Amino acid sequence: MQVEVLPDNTASKRQSFAASFELSGTPQAGELRLLTPLGSTLAVIHWTPQNAVLEARGESRSYAGLDVLTQDLLGATVPAPALFAWLKGNALAGSGWQVDLSEYAQGKVTATRIDPLPQAHLRLILEP
Repeated sequence: MQVEVLPDNTASKRQSFAASFELSGTPQAGELRLLTPLGSTLAVIHWTPQNAVLEARGESRSYAGLDVLTQDLLGATVPAPALFAWLKGNALAGSGWQVDLSEYAQGKVTATRIDPLPQAHLRLILEP
């Protein structure tokens, strides 16, 4: 998974994050495990309707919900219901996001948040 956050649409200030991931559950309750290129666990995110928890580097941080956690972690809220739909090849609209599923058959999903700024790009490569 790769996420790029482009503050104020200025490519020179680009921040990016890339990692393998394992996702389970539903938009309401689940787990996202981020993995290093060597396969060790970088971070784990658990969420329920009541809260979301990030576990990384031996520490745990609680958030009021998954939207708050993704905003803090990535600088952009990633809509969980839309993300789960995109991973299944469904073009569900996400608040301010546009998804491109034209390469879904090749295992690629691209989504762009256009509103509100800063713009964000989410690129997913799916493996069978």
